[in-house]
Amino acid sequence: MQTHLLHNPDLTESVIYGLGWVYLLLFIANCVWVRRSYKFDGDCQIKMGGLLGRGIQIPTASFWALYAAMLLMVSVTHLTGSHNPQSFLIRMPELFKEPINAGSNPVAFFIGSTALYIAMIVLRSWWTTNTAGWVLLNLSLLFLAMSITDYDFRQIVGKPDNVPIVAMLYIVGFFTWLYFKKSVENDKRRAEGRPLLEQENNEKVLTWPDLVYSELICMVVVTAVLVAWGIVLQAPLEEPASAAKTPNPSKAPWYFLGLQEMLVYFDPWMAGVVLPSVILVGLMAIPYIDFNKLGNGYYTFNERKFAVSTFLFGFLPLWVAMIVLGTFLRGPNWNFFSPYEYWDVHKLEFLNNVNLSEWFWLSIMGQQLPVAPAGSTAAYQIWMIVVREWLGLLATLAYLFALPPLMAVTVFRKFFTKMGFLRYMVLANLMLFMMSLPIKMVLRWAVNLKYIVAIPEWFFNI
Repeated sequence: MQTHLLHNPDLTESVIYGLGWVYLLLFIANCVWVRRSYKFDGDCQIKMGGLLGRGIQIPTASFWALYAAMLLMVSVTHLTGSHNPQSFLIRMPELFKEPINAGSNPVAFFIGSTALYIAMIVLRSWWTTNTAGWVLLNLSLLFLAMSITDYDFRQIVGKPDNVPIVAMLYIVGFFTWLYFKKSVENDKRRAEGRPLLEQENNEKVLTWPDLVYSELICMVVVTAVLVAWGIVLQAPLEEPASAAKTPNPSKAPWYFLGLQEMLVYFDPWMAGVVLPSVILVGLMAIPYIDFNKLGNGYYTFNERKFAVSTFLFGFLPLWVAMIVLGTFLRGPNWNFFSPYEYWDVHKLEFLNNVNLSEWFWLSIMGQQLPVAPAGSTAAYQIWMIVVREWLGLLATLAYLFALPPLMAVTVFRKFFTKMGFLRYMVLANLMLFMMSLPIKMVLRWAVNLKYIVAIPEWFFNI
């Protein structure tokens, strides 16, 4: 047993009792789903054994009713068994914790988020059904509730600063699901020659009272939620700031954690200035470089595969996932911690990162780095820097100037033909800047590459 757990038990009476109410709310929600399933899902056939067994028809709602009954029993167990936390058995099994902790590292996190993104695109016709969406929601809530029984997980997820991030993940998941659901339906309708959803449900309503009345109700509900939030959760206030005592880890606001994570792989000028500027300019340039006129005013994926896939890759794995990584998995000294791991300030990770020029001159050539002697002219110093960093400079120039023409005659030939030279070059460079983040991450993990071009004399590192 770890020493911190001796004074911080996994379960307390308040945690068990609070989870009881969570399971009770989940039970009520599934009771509503049982009624919906009985009305719309119909029956499923179960084959019976034996010579005369042909199968019986059982309503699909019966399985949901059984699941809801199990949730009720779990809820009652929590609400009535909170007096003895030490012997409470309903908690996250170590069998699940150990593989998650063992496989938790930045490499696995990025690969997993990218694989999940690809599966989301490929399997969009399956997971956007109502039943699949409800199953995924239940699984995520059960995983969250069971994980709350772990002290270390609870300390991170239950922190008042981090509770909105958990809510944000469910909101992002819901609206992503809603987009793909409507897109799959519209693509199916388009293939069958039927009118789109937006064409069928095109009834116009008045601003007053229909729209304003709905906005008023939403305003009242949001106000009530914020008031309840402010009462239930303590304000995340800390002691007055002091230069002699800084928080460890020192984290930016959640909306900047993606940029802070980029600082692990890029120099500050690149991660804090260039990449954010390119993102803003790219968002402004989208209407001017987009040549596809389809998909305006209605949901679709098949008619805008490239645009949607590119945007979601930049938004989900490269932005939302980086926020999750920085919020929940980056601990003291900006080290990576697994979800069920104690944030030990003494944890050390030995990294032997090298620059591309060091790898070339020291490892390949077996020579010292070219350095201009003291007192050399400025022109000679610049020349020696170019000699030292020639490989990184050549790789960077090839990436930015040789790849766009190569893509124009291969994978992006159709784009180049329809967009013209100027718009295509804007698109190609925006794509290359976006892909520089995962490329740099992979190079850091695979060969411990720090900088492709390292010119500390000018504070210029790539």
